Amino acid sequence: MTVASSLLARRWPRLLRRDRLVWLALLALMALGFGGLVMTTGWEDVLRQIGQITPGQIAALLVLSLANYGLRGLRWHLFARRLGLNTGLSQNMRHFIGGFAMSVTPGRVGELVRMRWIRRETGWSFERTAPLVLIDRASDLAAMAVLLAIALSLSATGIAGGLPVTLLALIAAFVVTRPALLSALAGVGYRTTGRWARAFVRVRRAARALARFSHPTVISAAMVLGVFGWLAEVVAFWLLLDWMGAPVGFAMAMAIFIFSTLAGGLTGAPGGVGGAEAAMVALLALQGVPLSVAIPVTAIIRLTTLWFAIALGLGAFADAERKSRKGAHALEND
Repeated sequence: MTVASSLLARRWPRLLRRDRLVWLALLALMALGFGGLVMTTGWEDVLRQIGQITPGQIAALLVLSLANYGLRGLRWHLFARRLGLNTGLSQNMRHFIGGFAMSVTPGRVGELVRMRWIRRETGWSFERTAPLVLIDRASDLAAMAVLLAIALSLSATGIAGGLPVTLLALIAAFVVTRPALLSALAGVGYRTTGRWARAFVRVRRAARALARFSHPTVISAAMVLGVFGWLAEVVAFWLLLDWMGAPVGFAMAMAIFIFSTLAGGLTGAPGGVGGAEAAMVALLALQGVPLSVAIPVTAIIRLTTLWFAIALGLGAFADAERKSRKGAHALEND
């Protein structure tokens, strides 16, 4: 067992307790934020708008979210197999979905728990599976940046700040998916700072491992899965606006949804909570959508995307933990 995995094993119960508190705190803060906004518009108008949504429409939103997670889960499976992990589709999907239980926790614990399950079941260390996490994050950034660029090019009005966010996402994705460039930047970082040698060494090791994913066929397949995955949630957002009597053009709906999601991530808040909601409400208001509509639209789409993913993750978490422990015992007995 490596030092990193041993430390995580000792701290795991405390991390889980802390994460439960974080979930509750973020839910409370989100409720308070929406409550404050609702007070400015009136509860009656907001509740009337929410009442227009039928159970069938909510089910359609959840199905579109499932399409997103399913396609991105297939991409995770593609990357896991390309990395050399001898894990099956159901196993990789279990790891991917289960990690969503930690989506709103500090420090990207959801990615750590996926790596923990893989270590238990395959014996691969955190250092060997780190490229899987990096390429998955980079692929999300690339897919979302492409969608935002398309949306901004098709939209008549655009979004202030949309171009810088798009460029930042594309640059980050480009760097992470270029092993030689990432390794060179790690070397420059160490020579410039003269500190954190161990961290820069790990980055260079991960960069070398990322070369496995640089094949054009792998990158193309990953991009297609990512783009269509996120596009499913864009369609859900666009449909929800139409159902609530605030038709916004598809390109603008796509720009608002993707920009808000990226902007929420840039705030550094777990799951982008707070930043994504604020950006979405503000951008909808700029498009002339009344607050009595923008607020429930934002609340519903976040509940049927982010918080639905967390619910799925919680449902898969116990099974993933149990099977990973079973896998760890099997490895010890071999």
